[in-house]
Amino acid sequence: MDSSQQAAPGGPLRMRDFRFLLAGATAGQVGAQVTLVALPLVAVLELHASAFQVGLLTAAETAAFLLVGLPAGAWVDRMRKLPLLIRADVVRAVAMAGIPVAAALDVLTMAQLYAVALITGVATVFFDVAHQSYLPRLLPQEQLVAGNGALETVRSSAQIAGPGLGGGLVQLVGAHLAIVADAVGYALSALFLLGIRRPEPAPEPVPDASLRREIGEGLRFVLGRPLLRVIAATTGLGNFFTALLMAVQTVFLVRVLGLSPAAVGLMLSVAAVGGLAGALAAGPLARALGQARIIWLSSLVTGPFALLWPLAGSGAAATLFAIGSGVVFFGAVVYNVAQVSFRQTLCPPRLLGRMNATMRFLVWGTMPLGALVGGAVADAAGPRAAVWVCAVGFLLVPLPLLFSPLRRMRDLPAPVPDEQAADAVPAAADGGSTEATPVG
Repeated sequence: MDSSQQAAPGGPLRMRDFRFLLAGATAGQVGAQVTLVALPLVAVLELHASAFQVGLLTAAETAAFLLVGLPAGAWVDRMRKLPLLIRADVVRAVAMAGIPVAAALDVLTMAQLYAVALITGVATVFFDVAHQSYLPRLLPQEQLVAGNGALETVRSSAQIAGPGLGGGLVQLVGAHLAIVADAVGYALSALFLLGIRRPEPAPEPVPDASLRREIGEGLRFVLGRPLLRVIAATTGLGNFFTALLMAVQTVFLVRVLGLSPAAVGLMLSVAAVGGLAGALAAGPLARALGQARIIWLSSLVTGPFALLWPLAGSGAAATLFAIGSGVVFFGAVVYNVAQVSFRQTLCPPRLLGRMNATMRFLVWGTMPLGALVGGAVADAAGPRAAVWVCAVGFLLVPLPLLFSPLRRMRDLPAPVPDEQAADAVPAAADGGSTEATPVG
């Protein structure tokens, strides 16, 4: 182990640089969660967008994973990660700040919202790939689950505080001014990241580097390993239906359930309590049940609660939406902590950017499609029908896991040696056989 990555007594929170990384994540996530409520409300309340236009806005936010997802990984592996994280935060802060400025000048249009969504989406692709690739350089391997759990705790806490804050700001000052909180959050994130002191060496230059070859290495690493393939299929399916929900939930909550902006924010905040519980429980559950077993159990047990979404009604019946979301979010966060930690452990450092970008391309690339389907179904058959499609879809998410080697495993296989990393390997080397980790 590198001496700079020795485990700190008491866990990663005892490490100063990790605390700065965590503080930056907190600021950025709170701002992003405010925008999760405020941006679609700008479209619905101020620009009177249709359900399909809101779906198109959601699609624009995630389209970057299809457009630049694969080459982003190769580019990230050629660069130092920390400066890239800071630049991405600055780009997102500037883009978001343009919305309240345009609204104040009375020139804000849906076209600008689409452009901002696309620009921030591209910056987010680079930020997320670099962030997941930077963490293993900051923490020793044995602290990755704890580090990812802490980051998921921050994200889940922001999902609790951010939407409520966003809904309240929209109620008080209007949707476009609430976007200021997101710009400030990204700016603060960049400042915290600037405080990290650990030196980060530049990646070794590769002679005769080829973007196509480097992308191919990332694809071969992911597609050549059965466990990564099934995780990609499951996560992509889940993200498809998540994006479908994101595309229609604001229209559903405002126009069908009749909720105010503040109530919409409160609804999403209450639902996010489940995500926080999942972040806190992920580590203990993985230790008690096994990291492999918890990956499929988490989605199998919690997915059926999505059926509460379309059953929600006005008044007290609206709480069914929050309850369903809370349980589904719990399972999603437990699943995410387990599978991301596995990916980071399995992959050698030189391929982390390409591996993460390939996974993001495969699993986030389904989101624009889900958002467009959600908007189209809501326009044609109504928002409640679209939410029904989403809820039934969540029952299908765990199927790839149940028909995979994970179903018969308790723990996950050992990391791949660096010299084997770029090659597609036989199924048994990635857990295709259950001989090494049988279920007890």
